[in-house]
Amino acid sequence: MSETKIAEPDLPVRFSEPTVAVAFGGGGARGIAHIHIIETLDAMGIKPVAIAGSSIGAIMGASMASGLSGEEIRAHTLETMGKPSSAFGRMWKAARPRGVKDAMEGGLRLGQFNVERILDAFLPDTVARQFEDLIIPTKIMVTDYYGHCEVVCTQGELRPAIAASAAIPAVFRPVILDSRIMIDGGIFNPVPFDQLAGLADIIIGVDVVGLPAGVPGQPPATIDMMFGASQLMMQSIIEMKRRAYPPQILLRPEVHQFRVLDFLKAKEILAESEGVTEQLKRDLDAAFAFFK
Repeated sequence: MSETKIAEPDLPVRFSEPTVAVAFGGGGARGIAHIHIIETLDAMGIKPVAIAGSSIGAIMGASMASGLSGEEIRAHTLETMGKPSSAFGRMWKAARPRGVKDAMEGGLRLGQFNVERILDAFLPDTVARQFEDLIIPTKIMVTDYYGHCEVVCTQGELRPAIAASAAIPAVFRPVILDSRIMIDGGIFNPVPFDQLAGLADIIIGVDVVGLPAGVPGQPPATIDMMFGASQLMMQSIIEMKRRAYPPQILLRPEVHQFRVLDFLKAKEILAESEGVTEQLKRDLDAAFAFFK
């Protein structure tokens, strides 16, 4: 059982002005576009004072908070996901049954991936093991399935919290945290910029949820319909939170054409979403000018 502690204490804030905090949103493979955000902040010499993340955003956010540069995250992503042979090898190592009991476990769960094993296979070794080891204070969003609520993880074991946040239903098994069944953090909070309210002068939200892709008038495939409906629901949540807790900057990289599980298209996702780099630079320049 994981020892991740579920709590919501105030995160420490540095008072050098202006400060920046970043909310990395969920969206499966589309979240590879977060790498542009991290690289741009690195290039501008900006270190966030706080980070919040959901699903793939929890993975990217925790990597940045552990001290990895955008360049290092890009290289690791392309090495592990951009090469099919490497990706399939890691997936097989992570997903293969570890004995008969493991293979037969769960009945209806058969065929669902164990997200904790997969993260161990794909995460950089330098990602912290404990929240307390992070260089940047970080909030990881998860969803309590039976508690019917959003949960914020900020203390204790980091990787189980990341795994829970990335546990997309019907794809990954739920993760148990403090005896509670946890699933994808993006269900309740797709882009958790509201969790950063008051922690920085400039809050950046990065929405990689996207919108349903396809040809208008042409019925989508069942799997595309399932994920597309989820995208629409998440966008409605983002809009409601935006009205209540408007971030200074809200970015939407060009990722609509990619599916949630298109991780093998890492190079294409990075190429198509590259425009967000210049947008972030312009928006940050404008935001910093406000404080002069």
